[in-house]
Amino acid sequence: MNPIRVMVVDDSVVVRKIVTDVLSADPGIEVVGTAVNGKVAVAKLAQLEPDLVTMDIEMPEMDGIEAVRAIRSGSGGQKYSRVPIVMFSTLTERGASATLDALSSGANDYVTKPANVGSVAQSMESVREQLIPKIKALTGRPVSTPQPRAAALPPPPPAAPRTGPGKKPAVLVIGSSTGGPEALAKVLPQLPASLPVPVLLVQHMPPVFTRQFAQRLDRLCPLRVVEASDGSPLVPGTVHLAPGDHHLVVPPVGPGGRAGLQTGLNQGPPENFCRPAVDPLFRSVVTAFDGAVLAVVLTGMGSDGRNGAGEIRAAGGTVIVQDQNTSVVWGMPGAISQAGYADEVLPLDRIPDAITRHLAGVPGARTATAAGAPR
Repeated sequence: MNPIRVMVVDDSVVVRKIVTDVLSADPGIEVVGTAVNGKVAVAKLAQLEPDLVTMDIEMPEMDGIEAVRAIRSGSGGQKYSRVPIVMFSTLTERGASATLDALSSGANDYVTKPANVGSVAQSMESVREQLIPKIKALTGRPVSTPQPRAAALPPPPPAAPRTGPGKKPAVLVIGSSTGGPEALAKVLPQLPASLPVPVLLVQHMPPVFTRQFAQRLDRLCPLRVVEASDGSPLVPGTVHLAPGDHHLVVPPVGPGGRAGLQTGLNQGPPENFCRPAVDPLFRSVVTAFDGAVLAVVLTGMGSDGRNGAGEIRAAGGTVIVQDQNTSVVWGMPGAISQAGYADEVLPLDRIPDAITRHLAGVPGARTATAAGAPR
């Protein structure tokens, strides 16, 4: 298989060198060129023919957000209007806001620039750990396998048979990662303020980003969306978003019964290389709500949520996952589908209706027609 062709866009000579050196050290990646700003990057697309672009945000002449919009509009050639773009962001309020703007404009994912590191070697390791897995996931061509990811997936198995009747959900839990911010911005605004259950949400994101993201979702949604804090009562119509670097859980029921359930935050070890992670939330609600759980897993790389989804389903809960055709990366939902834990595998635009239907106690047939189709 040919190496993944990457164009590196950054106005900093130092950053361009770090990123280029890190990527060039991977035999499955080839840096085909660099650009000092967005304008140069758009002009070079047709010449360099990259499979993926890494894009700084703050640059002279044309910044990264403008460049993303230009690429998506076809200014660099219609052939490259859908090229995956990974933003390079600073871990600041301003950087978080700009990154979310870039994702809204069509960027696929982001990595945070190394901060407070003492050496170039540490900076390179930080970039290597964050960036290379995302490049491989977004291009769908992990070099460890001889075939593209999508074509190599076997058809999803049927959902495992239930041992008892499903339970009407008393809580909605959602997990997402790569591509999740935009997927959530399409799903949550379709849910009514009168939603009869509380909502808990894990999106893989660092601190600062989660606070800004919660505020953006709150402006978009009839539901109230907050960055979760420790000890908040769980009430219908409120979405609690896990804060960066903290697992969000629901502690076991206390003396007040289910009506007294609250959010809980902890900094337990990362799971699936993530904190916040989906699995701790899913496990906790199985116990707190006695399996009366509706779980939704959207686009994301990795397999976070698979084990928790299995526990939810075994306890009588219901699991819905996004299909492959509409996922940016069919890692997390694909892992659940492949394990036989998905009651329904649906395109993104059908998920809000499915949520409303299940919360009303009306189950649906499992839909997997697009689940195994190559993207």
